[in-house]
Amino acid sequence: MTALPEGIALRAATEDDVDAVVALKERVLRQDLEPLVGWDPERSRERVIEHFSTAHTRMILIDGVVGGTVTLRPDDEVLWLEMFYLDAVHQGRGIGTAVLRVVLAEAEGVRPLRLQVLVGSAARRLYERHGFVAEDEDGVDVWMRRTPGGSAEHGTAA
Repeated sequence: MTALPEGIALRAATEDDVDAVVALKERVLRQDLEPLVGWDPERSRERVIEHFSTAHTRMILIDGVVGGTVTLRPDDEVLWLEMFYLDAVHQGRGIGTAVLRVVLAEAEGVRPLRLQVLVGSAARRLYERHGFVAEDEDGVDVWMRRTPGGSAEHGTAA
């Protein structure tokens, strides 16, 4: 089983975490999303609530404090990797890579994974290094897919 680095943990989300996820989304995505389609805080909140599930969402704890979130939601024949947000102060330290490896290990062999990432997002490189390939793009989002057993590079942490 893939382990997380010391000081990093995942815990199941609770209904009380919705506001934390909404705030994380704004801190992580607003700067990149605003120039593409604008920023509507109410619409953003509605989308979080639509995809938030205590059964599928986990909070990323960094030294015991929420620093991110990740959702792995089943849908028909695929699993959706959603709401994978990591506060900017924690990016570039390998935490996102470590969490993604754990999620991929848990999902391995279950079914294909899908996700959408903003056009131009640095996160796309992280996903590509872990076997995700672009399927479609609409000028705002890129839809990516990883088949079970998809290759994963274990090099530099993102």
